[in-house]
Amino acid sequence: MCLSWAPVLPQEMADQLLRKMGTKGILNDTTVGIFRNCKELRLRRAAIRFCPVSAEAFRLALCPHRLQELDASWVSGGLTGADIVSGLASNLECRSSLQRLSISGLHLDWESLMEDGGTHVGFSSLQGLRTLNLASTDLTDAALEDICSLPQLESLDISCSAVSKLTALLDCKSTLKSLIAHRLRQLDMSAARLFFVFSQLHALRHLDFSDDHITVDDSDGRDGDETVRQLLEGSPQVLPSLVSLDISGRKRISEAAVRAFVEARAGLVFMGLLATGASSSDVLTSQKTLKVTGEANENQVCEALRRYRDRECFIREALIHLYNLITDIDKPRPDMLKLVLSGMQSHPTSLHVHLVATACVFHLTTQDLAEAMPVSLLSSTVTQLLYAMKTFPNHQQVQKNCLLALCSDYILQDVPFDKYLAAMLVINWLSSHEEPTLQRMAVAVISILVAKLSTEETSQLGEDVHIMKQLLALVQQKAMVGVVDSTLKFALSALWNLTDEMPSAARNFIECQGLELYEEVLESYYGEPSVQQKLLGLLNNIAEVEALQADLLEEDLLEHILSLLQDAQVEVGVRYFAGGILAQLASRPEAWTLGDELLSTILKQLHASIMTWTQLEREMVSYRSFHPFYPLLQTGQPSGVQLWAVWAIHLVCSQNTSHYSSMLEREGMTELLKALAAHPDTHGDIKGLSDSILRMVEQHGGHTGPRNS
Repeated sequence: MCLSWAPVLPQEMADQLLRKMGTKGILNDTTVGIFRNCKELRLRRAAIRFCPVSAEAFRLALCPHRLQELDASWVSGGLTGADIVSGLASNLECRSSLQRLSISGLHLDWESLMEDGGTHVGFSSLQGLRTLNLASTDLTDAALEDICSLPQLESLDISCSAVSKLTALLDCKSTLKSLIAHRLRQLDMSAARLFFVFSQLHALRHLDFSDDHITVDDSDGRDGDETVRQLLEGSPQVLPSLVSLDISGRKRISEAAVRAFVEARAGLVFMGLLATGASSSDVLTSQKTLKVTGEANENQVCEALRRYRDRECFIREALIHLYNLITDIDKPRPDMLKLVLSGMQSHPTSLHVHLVATACVFHLTTQDLAEAMPVSLLSSTVTQLLYAMKTFPNHQQVQKNCLLALCSDYILQDVPFDKYLAAMLVINWLSSHEEPTLQRMAVAVISILVAKLSTEETSQLGEDVHIMKQLLALVQQKAMVGVVDSTLKFALSALWNLTDEMPSAARNFIECQGLELYEEVLESYYGEPSVQQKLLGLLNNIAEVEALQADLLEEDLLEHILSLLQDAQVEVGVRYFAGGILAQLASRPEAWTLGDELLSTILKQLHASIMTWTQLEREMVSYRSFHPFYPLLQTGQPSGVQLWAVWAIHLVCSQNTSHYSSMLEREGMTELLKALAAHPDTHGDIKGLSDSILRMVEQHGGHTGPRNS
């Protein structure tokens, strides 16, 4: 790709465009081609970190620019360190202008760097370099020698590289201010020789000689540990400029040595002591300007999470200590949650990190703590929890931790995240776990999530027969032992929501023998209104689908529902849903296949029963739309059918006037209600309720026009 025309952008804007394309995942061999217009899009600080860019695309698009900084860490696409160095060196301006270069995570392919016109091409060709990051590369001793000949080199990161000797550092001892040499697994130098090299780096201000304490056994790294001991116990004249020392993960370090070192260096601003067992000395807390990573207190642990974001071994260690600190936390700590989230995002495939991090998330967001957190932070955190559930589907503790954290009304109701993905992940987890407490939480989460899905998402979920069978199995499991608990109620709610205005889901429910199960449960839980409401609510959803109404036309079932409608001892909520089923079925006499006497009784009892109902205070039902009410409000319908429909609309409008008034207007229901109220054959009870609804709409700001009463 190459632009035929482009405006001349300010250099900073061109840098930002390249960076944004990289972070959005749209930078590749094709799109990077727009930067071949190096007069209009002038780059100075180029970042292509983690992007799939080949050597050819890099050479054509980026090398012609007069770069000052380049971050090409972990680039995919076959680009090597040698490609980058030779490409940059081919631009004479870059040889002097480039000051910062990061190629961590790349294969260097050092041997392929050839003579170019008699001049050796290497890192030393880039004479302006001050900062160089070669962490996690196959850096060789020969390449390090070439690097250390750079005349202005100030900062060098050779962590996790293949280097075995550090003697070459003596060549830059007068310029080198920062050396990061974490986890040098192939280092082969005696303690005495190492100490000598370090002691000669007179300009050094920051030294990181930390190690991975998890993978190292006691026999590894002993020379390094001994070197650290000598540094701590040595004279302040050794490394006189040092203000920052990181020795986290090193063994055989005593608190006495740490104390002596800190007391001898008044200008010290940082000490890395995580996983050394030597971070408890009071001298570390008495120095107000000294930052410390360690496990002795909250500040040290949080500092470790901040500084070691890219080091899995230390993030794991710090998270364990953080977990121990927050198990009884009672104040919101968004700063801590942000650090935990950062660790998870930096190590997305690390089981060890996510195992502890998900537990920390639960403790930091439990009960009311979540409500005091920034919503954007919670949203990112939940997204990462879902990623963990997806990445580690078979790890029970990670799944459990994520479920515990998700099981929060506030998070589920008020925090934006991919609720469809969450529902799918929790349902999949539920299919292979039967531990009662977790099962209850999982079903509760599913029940709330399903109610939050869009119509399209609910439809997708409802079409999955596996999900329907899973929830029905739970209902059957509870019903067999006659249990009334939250797991049963949440499962019933989820099924109810899944079938709401979803004909395909309602059909799946019937095909999975849900109707037979519900008939049994309806009879066995006669005295449980909270269960009956949910059972009848779902049967309402089926009754709203004309093609499925025939499945409900069973005499025993309808007589049972009719008995619920008529029974004055039964709660109004139960009678309401019983009435809804009967109203829908009775609205289509042409499809009625049972006796006329039963139909006549239903119509008579609908009107008589509804007139005895008292207004409900609590919200009992919500509607996606009023479409299922259209056929019930036609002027030719029996009064019992019409009365149930207007009573239902009046109920929800009086409880949430703002939402449902707008819905009535939007869906043209006000015109239907006006026609019903104006019709000479409409029963007075129905006219009264219709007028009351229209008044509510009008008072809320709707325009219902003149009404006849």
